[in-house]
Amino acid sequence: MVIAAAAIKIFSFFPGAVEKYYAQGFYPVIAWLLRWLFGWIPFSVGDIFYCAVGIYFYYKLFFFIKRLYQKKVDRKYLIVCGRQVILAGLLIYLVFNLFWGLNYNRKGIAFQLELSVQRYTPTDLKTVLELLVNKLNSLDSAARGNRAQLNSKKELFRLSVQSYQNLAKENKTFDYSAASVKPSLFSYLGNYLGFTGYYNPFSGEAQVNTTVPLFIQPFTTCHEIGHQLGYAKENEANFCGYLSAKSSSDPAFRYSVYFELYAYAASELYFRDSSMLKPLRERLKPGIRKDFKELQRFLIKYNNPFEPYVRRLYGRYLRVNEQPQGIKSYNEVIAWLIAYYKKYGAGAI
Repeated sequence: MVIAAAAIKIFSFFPGAVEKYYAQGFYPVIAWLLRWLFGWIPFSVGDIFYCAVGIYFYYKLFFFIKRLYQKKVDRKYLIVCGRQVILAGLLIYLVFNLFWGLNYNRKGIAFQLELSVQRYTPTDLKTVLELLVNKLNSLDSAARGNRAQLNSKKELFRLSVQSYQNLAKENKTFDYSAASVKPSLFSYLGNYLGFTGYYNPFSGEAQVNTTVPLFIQPFTTCHEIGHQLGYAKENEANFCGYLSAKSSSDPAFRYSVYFELYAYAASELYFRDSSMLKPLRERLKPGIRKDFKELQRFLIKYNNPFEPYVRRLYGRYLRVNEQPQGIKSYNEVIAWLIAYYKKYGAGAI
């Protein structure tokens, strides 16, 4: 197991090889197989697995503490426990990387789409934000009329898959079959921990928090499907979600992605030059500003002292996995969007 883990680590240092042999070779097969195995089950197998692992961990911890209290812990017992922990860690590392984790080391979506992603200026941000404001304003009424259907999880997931089918007609890279998208069993807990969705690399399921405001659920779902397709980094999954959601025939989906991208871009412009943002924000229709206030109320409702620690821990996880910006990695989708705009023009946005 140690040799296998070392081999995977060495392999990860070669993005070209990872892209060719893993991301476009081995991974699509294992990902499809996992989705085929578990996608038909109506509940989240991965969430049940996480619960079982958690219960087992606390069970073992309880008996370790019990033995410690009874003074039955000797050197031999500690060595056995240490070996078990190391073997479990190695097994998790191997399965995680073989089933998905090596995608963190691939060349990625910019390489596939031949995008020149560079540092951008406040003027670049302002230009793209103007386009996003126009898109949001044009979709506001139609999206609001279609929003009620998103209350149906089945319809939400069906339309998300359809978005990728539309995108795949233009680019086979985003072909998505054997769908496996499910509501998270931990949705309400997710509100307190600050997540709207996640991908389970051990079961291949895309999990969506379906208790968040309806207007952000389409983009979240498309984002998680992006992870399923092998885009592990958050900025790339965001961009994959953007490409698919904007390809949807449903205005509620297109509104959702432009709403999220506006939020990312506005945040970046605010910190770079807040005076440039104010007139753009004032151009948003009242209904859109109302949605932002609803989202803010939702976040405040579930605000708690534990969330910052969870975000900090998750940020460290992202940095360990080739995303040095941590939580800010999500915002980096704007660099991809600007590169896309510069390559294809305003009409492509």
